[in-house]
Amino acid sequence: MAWRIEEQVVSGEIDNTVRGRVTGQIWLVGQLEPLILDLEGNPWRDLAGTRLRFSNPKPVAGISGSLGGLQQGLVGDITASRKVRVPDISMEELLERYERHESFPWHWGNSLYLEWFSTSHGRVMIESADYTLKIDPERTWEMSEEEESEQRRANGEVMAGFMDRAVSSWELSEKSLEEEEVRPSWEIEADQEAARMDLLMDRIEARMKREGLSSVNWDRIWKEERERLRRERGEPEPEDLTPEQEAERSAWIGEANAAAQEALAEMEAEGWKGEQISERKHPVAGLTHDLALRIYQDIEKAGWLNESDQQEHPLREVVDGVRIAATKLAGALNRFSDEEEVWPPDEIHAGGVLVRLKKARECLKDTLAGLEGCEEQDLATPAWRSSILSGVKKILQKVERLIVELRR
Repeated sequence: MAWRIEEQVVSGEIDNTVRGRVTGQIWLVGQLEPLILDLEGNPWRDLAGTRLRFSNPKPVAGISGSLGGLQQGLVGDITASRKVRVPDISMEELLERYERHESFPWHWGNSLYLEWFSTSHGRVMIESADYTLKIDPERTWEMSEEEESEQRRANGEVMAGFMDRAVSSWELSEKSLEEEEVRPSWEIEADQEAARMDLLMDRIEARMKREGLSSVNWDRIWKEERERLRRERGEPEPEDLTPEQEAERSAWIGEANAAAQEALAEMEAEGWKGEQISERKHPVAGLTHDLALRIYQDIEKAGWLNESDQQEHPLREVVDGVRIAATKLAGALNRFSDEEEVWPPDEIHAGGVLVRLKKARECLKDTLAGLEGCEEQDLATPAWRSSILSGVKKILQKVERLIVELRR
């Protein structure tokens, strides 16, 4: 999950005049003090060695004060040269044409894309073709094409490594199970592939939303964005594979398709509110689904949340954290409720399973942060918070055990 704040930005500036460092300030609607950026890394070649100022002509309120202060961490992809299709009609007319499955007039425009990984808030993104941009004409240093290719490849590895470090910084009130310090090569490869998949999914989702596309366009957009990502990262065109590589590729395609289905389910489905995730549920996935359903029903019945409450409301963090964890755990574990599937999985499939388990762990720790916010703001009731906290910790311990088992 990422913070997407392009609508709430009023103005800002980023500075890469010092090689290896991106600093800057970003002002958000309703906040007196700006976000202060202090990040390791460089942007793409178009912004390397220079200073960019930007402003949003139509900022919209929406981000709470929980995102603020000093943003330290690592640079993701930062560029002002990404080409996107910009509609030549209003959003209202665009939505009307979308409902009628009609085309719309558009032109190519440059989109500002800012991404960073904060030690305090995780992944933060800004993407818009509507901002007014001003780049200083003079550069303090130049980035070569080779350096840009290397920077883009490094960015692709940032997400997996950074999120692992961020998650490990959380401390549970009870001691977590010990994890092995050295990750096996198959786990590193799986994390890198998952980071790439997350980036690809974010791009597909943003493009479909921006261009008013429906799910029937999914396969085409998938292929186009996958190829664009390959070119941006300077990766070679695919070569003919050996039979062994074909088998491994088929396994990865299966994992990718499963990830795509999870992403679509998280974007569109409300089925988690029902009685079943699937006919056969792994005990840990079933326990998490039942807790997610209970949390949703308790909050709905008590009326603790209003439609106007923002996504960063602590109770929404509690609801979404367990709900998405249930989705990830179902994707990782439900196949092993079938007698034909043996735990742990073979080496080819182990990476995809471990990635989902670790993402579920992230979501459960997001839930703990939400519960901490509920405690600070005295939301819900003390008895309810205590009960949910106990349930989340119980599931988190089970997930930790599964991760250790799979690594061993």
